[in-house]
Amino acid sequence: MNKDSRIAHLLAKRRNEGALRGLKTTGEDLIDFSSNDYLGLARSGQLKTNINDSYQANSFKNGSTGSRLLTGNNALTENCESYLAQFFGFENTTVFNSGYMANLAFFSSVPQRNDTVIYDEFAHACIKDGCRLSHAKRLSFKHNDLIDLEKKLKESTGAIYIACESVYSMDGDIAPIDRIIKLAKRYEAKVVVDEAHSTGVFGPNGAGFLVQKNLQKEVFAVIYTFGKGMGIHGACIAGSTMLKAYLINFSRPFIYTTAPSAFEVISILEAFKFLKSNNNLIEKLHENISYFNHVLPKFSTPSPIKSVIIGGNKKTREVASLLQQNNLDIRPILSPTVQAGSERLRICLHTFNTKEEIDLLCKYLNTGIAG
Repeated sequence: MNKDSRIAHLLAKRRNEGALRGLKTTGEDLIDFSSNDYLGLARSGQLKTNINDSYQANSFKNGSTGSRLLTGNNALTENCESYLAQFFGFENTTVFNSGYMANLAFFSSVPQRNDTVIYDEFAHACIKDGCRLSHAKRLSFKHNDLIDLEKKLKESTGAIYIACESVYSMDGDIAPIDRIIKLAKRYEAKVVVDEAHSTGVFGPNGAGFLVQKNLQKEVFAVIYTFGKGMGIHGACIAGSTMLKAYLINFSRPFIYTTAPSAFEVISILEAFKFLKSNNNLIEKLHENISYFNHVLPKFSTPSPIKSVIIGGNKKTREVASLLQQNNLDIRPILSPTVQAGSERLRICLHTFNTKEEIDLLCKYLNTGIAG
């Protein structure tokens, strides 16, 4: 089988499984219950104005011109990293172009040969991909199961890293981070937390779940992502100054990529400043979360993410299509993105969703349209 035939075969196989992916434009005219724009910052006209005004007030280049180790570093980026370190309560941060790249940067470089990374089975693909690029031993533990985590800790060698998310992207539930930290200390393991879906959503001024629980000093590193609740793009790894120095010297996704542009960095700074002055957005989001949980407790989670298991790619697509026909922008999550049999509707609540819109959503979910 030649290469083209092999590609065609794999695409045909995925099509036959009802799992073939394709790009679609966003349904702007539908009620948004799908995007990660939890606080509405991606659609905020005022934030856009703030970003543009700040950018226009300076004579920055259009692009960063190179990697940060060559021509791409500047005072703006370093000031942004200092701001984020103070905001999240860490010694230092390192900015990346996306959360995927930040996780890849950490897990591909920090764990070494003969070390062990133990990750929650529901951890995001970028954590797993980063681990695959390292030479460390990789183990997964059952979702939020500390008994299984301890079993894997006993099988570990070398330096041990435990990877989890504060809020899980597909189920919307929260990791028992305080108990994971306690268990990690017994085995001298380092805890690494991905705060992708809690940045902006939890904690004072949106500083995340760890800050809300005052646990940021108890973990080795945190990956904060800005393309979800913060409504823009980019990410950072927060940790010690020594960790930053290590990433600069040994992390290939940092060393060999073009640095973020001034516009991207300004967007990060302005988004956090905007949210600090508009905490009511966080309060409104949690009001909507509480309202949904009260109206439809069987799908209750403490986060804006709600998961409705349908099962089967074909049926899940059909249910999502029916909801879209009823003016609700809800997307199907299919295998292999999730395990076969757990195909689902992934529903996201937002600050800008009205109670009437949530009532409409709950009406359809409660009448059996989604199982």
